[in-house]
Amino acid sequence: MASNQKIAIVSVFDKTGLLDLTKGLVQQNVRILASGGTARMIRESGFPVDVPEAVEEIDIGGVTLIRAAAKNHKRVTILSDPADYAGFLKELEAGEISETSRNRYALKAFEHTADYDSAISDFFRKEYASDGDQYLALRYGANPHQKPAAAFTAEGKLPFKVLGGAPGYINLLDALNAWPLVKELKQALGLPAAASFKHVSPAGAAIGTPLSEDEKKVYFVNDIEGIDSSPLAQAYARARGADRMSSFGDMIALSDVVDVATASIISKEAAARDLTVATITLKYTQSNSVCYAINGQVIGLGAGQHIISKEVSDGVIAPGYDDAALEILKKKKGGRYLVLQIDPEYNPSGTETRTVYGISLQQHRNDYLVSPKSFAKRVLGLKWKKGTKRADKSNAIDLLVSGQLPRDGIEREGFEAVFEEVPAAFTSEEREAWMKQLKDVAVSSDAFNDGPVFDTAEKLGITFVEQNIRLFHH
Repeated sequence: MASNQKIAIVSVFDKTGLLDLTKGLVQQNVRILASGGTARMIRESGFPVDVPEAVEEIDIGGVTLIRAAAKNHKRVTILSDPADYAGFLKELEAGEISETSRNRYALKAFEHTADYDSAISDFFRKEYASDGDQYLALRYGANPHQKPAAAFTAEGKLPFKVLGGAPGYINLLDALNAWPLVKELKQALGLPAAASFKHVSPAGAAIGTPLSEDEKKVYFVNDIEGIDSSPLAQAYARARGADRMSSFGDMIALSDVVDVATASIISKEAAARDLTVATITLKYTQSNSVCYAINGQVIGLGAGQHIISKEVSDGVIAPGYDDAALEILKKKKGGRYLVLQIDPEYNPSGTETRTVYGISLQQHRNDYLVSPKSFAKRVLGLKWKKGTKRADKSNAIDLLVSGQLPRDGIEREGFEAVFEEVPAAFTSEEREAWMKQLKDVAVSSDAFNDGPVFDTAEKLGITFVEQNIRLFHH
């Protein structure tokens, strides 16, 4: 169709003269849009007519009448639901329709037309903005059988772009919870931040502070070129190293443009900084939890790209990517690795709405801003067998430091199989000596029973600060 072609929308009840009108329009090269019986008569007479699916179903007059009646509900009764007929007739027989009933009927009428408009806008959104502009089809919902699934905005564009892979429902739940966490950390502390999210809770979060040689070994990044000059890579190494088991298959969030060093994986300050890291992380943690942070890094929760390329992860969200870094990420998982680019200037609406079991729940978004002003070597020497995988190393370290070493059987054999020299279990004296070193851990908790936590902190000399802002996140 030529861009300057005229269009005529024809919808008539009385069909007298319709075909003569149609013939004249066709002779003038006018495109005809029609619906229902009007379209059928034109088509059966041999004239061309377009009947777009959405236009076919739009009943402009009916909706207009419903809205007009509902607007004037003080003196007009509008019935839009057959279930209301009996009640209406009962009141009518009694002599008068009450103001309460008219108000309720008007509300239902506006809800009816709103649903109608929503269905049409949903259709058009899928037809005309399904390229990720305003609507994005997802692989599936929370589980593979939950189809179809989608992400969309009712107003404006989606604040992210898909640069690689195909997102699923849980991927976006993790990504869109993880991004504000690192954004807030960067705003609060002025340092690059990273988070590892799994099942809508952070498995780890950290800011970019220099790594010691020992820390590089602990986080398995001592072979990453350029990590000393990349605070973002340092942040991710710390975040991922907080709880490697929980981070398995995570979504990564990074506050800054991703560089090659971060892509290749993925000084002691005041307790207020660590408390800020712990509290912002807790803000995006589900249920009652206790969060521990030290040296700008989360080290426990109770309830970069070369680095990323080496980790088992589902995807990453960041405000941008260096060209070389993006190429590294696009090769991960055979090109299926999810890479999202978020608009760093995007600010969501102050109102959040979600639907649970058919019921809409609404609240003001948790926009409370946390900042420092808000608050008044044996493992390193382990000798691994050549070829031991990173995940096996991590599991073995967890067993060793947790004191849950298997005594015998297949599990014990599996533990010993990864070492050239099997390490001895930590003694009670060694554990006690380590606990005495915990002097700079900041704890942020929304748990109801903080007594034991407080008592332990007092005993160990750990900073414990109370503040009155509750930060539940579900």
